Amino acid sequence: MGAALCVALAFTSCKSQESAYKKAYEKAKAQEEQQTAQAPTQDQATVTPMVTKQADQTTVSNVDNTPVRSEDVTLISGTGLKQFSVVVGSFGLKANAEGFQSLLKQGGYDAQIVFNASNNMYRVVSGTYDDKSQAVQGRDAIRGSKFNKNSDAWLLYKK
Repeated sequence: MGAALCVALAFTSCKSQESAYKKAYEKAKAQEEQQTAQAPTQDQATVTPMVTKQADQTTVSNVDNTPVRSEDVTLISGTGLKQFSVVVGSFGLKANAEGFQSLLKQGGYDAQIVFNASNNMYRVVSGTYDDKSQAVQGRDAIRGSKFNKNSDAWLLYKK
């Protein structure tokens, strides 16, 4: 019995104190806060205040920044392509392209079909133009129409 009491006292006296861990944690935390307050770390970004300025123009033309895709295409159906065209549909099957072309023609567009042999795609063109600014206007006009709700019209430059 005396031996058991001695063993119990030995284990309890070697047990580390929770307060010692707490003191060490608080000391480390205080040092970390002091270092953060003295010098910003590399992870922290310096933010400069934003300066507001009065706008000089109310309308902005984005014609020059409008992306244009250049493809080698062959006219399948239509009156002929000019330099820039507005593509509103791309199809793997010619019959689907023809169906969309007839729908556009009923809507008053000069729809044409061109074929891109490298992609094996039929492109449906809603309009064709001599310069880029007219093509951008044509693209913007059809983007809000019922013919272009599920896809995005884009500009094609004829090679």
